[in-house]
Amino acid sequence: MSDVEERTTRLIAECRRQEESCLYTSTSLYIWLRRSRLWQRVFIIAPIILGGLATWSVIDQPETKWLAGTCALLAGFFPAIYEALKLDVHMDEIARHAAVFKNLQDRFRQLALVTALGSFDDFQAGFEQLMKQMEQARTSSLTPPERCFKKAQGKIQSGHYSFAVDEGTK
Repeated sequence: MSDVEERTTRLIAECRRQEESCLYTSTSLYIWLRRSRLWQRVFIIAPIILGGLATWSVIDQPETKWLAGTCALLAGFFPAIYEALKLDVHMDEIARHAAVFKNLQDRFRQLALVTALGSFDDFQAGFEQLMKQMEQARTSSLTPPERCFKKAQGKIQSGHYSFAVDEGTK
């Protein structure tokens, strides 16, 4: 094997590693995003329900006034907690980073499967450009919870993100 062939083989392997890394990162982020959206709905709907319960005449009796008061108190807490956790901001950031890593995943795959067939200099230049984008994406240090990574790992390993067309290319 010539020096150029060996460098090409090693760079292809590195592209595949980066592709896999991006797959796990983007999948973890998308799972985190889905969970964040669920919590957003909870924080929006719960105060409405609790406020309705607090004013419901059935529990607005002398012996259940404490229940109405508790519902009213909780209905007031939910928006404050939601704002304090800055869930809207986090969701925008999670969504943006998930898309960036998914795009990088595709680009590394294309680089390994297509660009690598051309000149080594073009291949290496493309790799370096993608690694700069990868470094930029990693600067935020946005880290999904471990449970999201574990769920992503399970989905990926069970074949949720495998394509029939790829069976012969890996």
